[in-house]
Order: sequence, then C-alpha cells, then structure tokens
Amino acid sequence: MSKTSIKITSEKLDLQACYDFVTDASCGGISAFVGTVRNDTKGKEVTQLDFSTYKPMALKEMQKIAVLALRKFAIEKIAIHHAEGMLQIGDIPVIITASAKHRKAAFDACQFAIDTLKETVPIWKKEHFSDGEVWVNAHP
Repeated sequence: MSKTSIKITSEKLDLQACYDFVTDASCGGISAFVGTVRNDTKGKEVTQLDFSTYKPMALKEMQKIAVLALRKFAIEKIAIHHAEGMLQIGDIPVIITASAKHRKAAFDACQFAIDTLKETVPIWKKEHFSDGEVWVNAHP
C-alpha cells in the first residue's frame, strides 16, 4: 500500500480525496495545508494566476519531498497535489495532507512539504493584474 499520493493536474484539486488518502485507523491526527489564490500581491490587484510546470521533474521532486517527510516525521501517509493552468481568485493551487499518530508530526510534515515544494519544485506562475501580467518563479 502506497504511503504517498503525488499529483499535478489541470482539473480542480479535491481536498476530500487528499483527506481520504491519508486517513488511517492508526492515526489520531490529519493535518492539511490548502493554498488559495488571493486577490492581491504586493499591493497590486491580482485577477488570476497561470501555473506552469515541467511535469516529469516536478512530479519526481514532489515524490522526493513526500519520501523525505515520511522519513523525517512520524507520519503514516502524505498527499501532495498541485494544480496547473489558469486559476481564478479563491481557487486552490496546492493541497498537502498528512496523517500521524500525533498532531505535531502531521503539522510539521505539511509545513516542511509546502516550504520545500516552493524552494525545489519546477513550478512557475504568471500573475495577471488589471494592468498587465508577470511571470514569477513560485520559489520565494
């Protein structure tokens, strides 16, 4: 049985599917990080975001993050799903869920996964504003 679920899709991300994947009778806690498209970046009004990725490498890097999280934290399962394509304000570009016997490990694994994803996974976003657009590396 797989302990990781990794996905990049142009379809709407499914929080329930990520939750269901990590649910485990041995676990007392499930933590989730859900990233949403906000309407503002550095004081500029955002109208939409366009996510682009080098999918084969991004999936490989996301799997590495998941495996490392399993080793580093006392978690049972982890799901890391990311969207690609055009997203509107309020849409969800990323969901990470993790299950563990105890809550701290689940929280820590989710934080580690999103922080590492932003640093290492080849995903870029184009921010669309009311007065133009700009490509931004998703890394901070």
